[in-house]
Amino acid sequence: MIEIQSFDKKSLLHLAFTGLTEDELQQMAAMSRLCTYPSNHVLCHEGAYEGVFYIIADGIATISKNISEQDGERVLRIAGKGDLVGEMALIQNVPRSATVRTATDCTVLEMEKKDFETMLSRSPSMAINIIRTTLDRIRENDQIAIQDLQNTNKVLHHLDRNKLEFIQVAAHELRTPLTVLKGYVNVLNSFPEIKANPVLSEVMDGIVKGADRMHEVVNTMLDVTRIDSETLKLRAAPVLLKRVVSDIVHELTKAATERNIELTIAQDADTPNINGDPTLIQKAIYHLIVNAIKYTPDGGKVILRSYPITMDKDIPGVEVSVQDTGIGVDAEQHELIFEKFYQVGDATVHSSGKTSFKGGGPGLGLAIVRGVARAHGGKAWVESSGHDEVNYSGSTFYLQLPIDPPTPST
Repeated sequence: MIEIQSFDKKSLLHLAFTGLTEDELQQMAAMSRLCTYPSNHVLCHEGAYEGVFYIIADGIATISKNISEQDGERVLRIAGKGDLVGEMALIQNVPRSATVRTATDCTVLEMEKKDFETMLSRSPSMAINIIRTTLDRIRENDQIAIQDLQNTNKVLHHLDRNKLEFIQVAAHELRTPLTVLKGYVNVLNSFPEIKANPVLSEVMDGIVKGADRMHEVVNTMLDVTRIDSETLKLRAAPVLLKRVVSDIVHELTKAATERNIELTIAQDADTPNINGDPTLIQKAIYHLIVNAIKYTPDGGKVILRSYPITMDKDIPGVEVSVQDTGIGVDAEQHELIFEKFYQVGDATVHSSGKTSFKGGGPGLGLAIVRGVARAHGGKAWVESSGHDEVNYSGSTFYLQLPIDPPTPST
């Protein structure tokens, strides 16, 4: 640092703080100092408690923030002559929110917070003017950040569209050869030679199960693309909800029994029938139960309940809940798990299988649940005290649906 006196302090202060009188500018200039720093010198350290603010007299400085370990530091803006940096040190006793680094040799006018506070105590009008100017600059920075976020969001939205289009094309391309494969397998299974050979029969059964599982994944991929692209159209019909729940539980009882999971139903006798898309509602409840089984350890419990409710705006509806004694969900993941392709934990250590403990999958089931809920004018969410693979605190997933879905606008 080199202290110099070659710049007019009052002129610099006037650039940064408009509205101050000559006397106020003179007082402020007397308590500040001009210093020159070499390129790549850090004026403000992100995360540090520092009590100095700077007005750039000559040169350029960058304001950057550490985004994450993967993304590293990101430049938020460039500061030049007359710009105020480190101003939050004036009004808040908090760590620096960003790093300010000189990009060239920089001459700055700097002032200690204690001197600044002393000066403000002498002149309330000066305090109001300076605080107003500082807040205006903060607002400008916020607008820049908002614009940057909007631009980033547009890029992410475009990338998301591209990803969905790729998934849709891939799913369609996979479904055709899978259908052909299953057809040939069925033909082979009809030959007496295959039926008479237990080894070949076991092989063919394995191929059929694998093809069925792949076909199910492909159909799930297509479901989520329809939901996400807002092309999902309801084919409303009466839905016997209690029977739908019972049928799905019956279908999954074998998978639960293989893992010694107690799968029980506790439906209210007054659970109403509803109008909705039977296929979509069946898929939503199916994914909820599969998810509960998947994240419940062997020997656990899964309980399904249904009961009449009154939704927002006094709309009559029904609520289906799926409670498990599984690994639970941390609070910060309560919304994320409903995003498509999101996986809880490290996907590389997941076992394979639709209902195996922490089994891998495309991460689309809960996204479909929420998409179906919203298409019917309902909602879906989770309640859990947190992730715990020692005590297994579990989770409860909720699906609310109105008795009558909203009429689509024309």
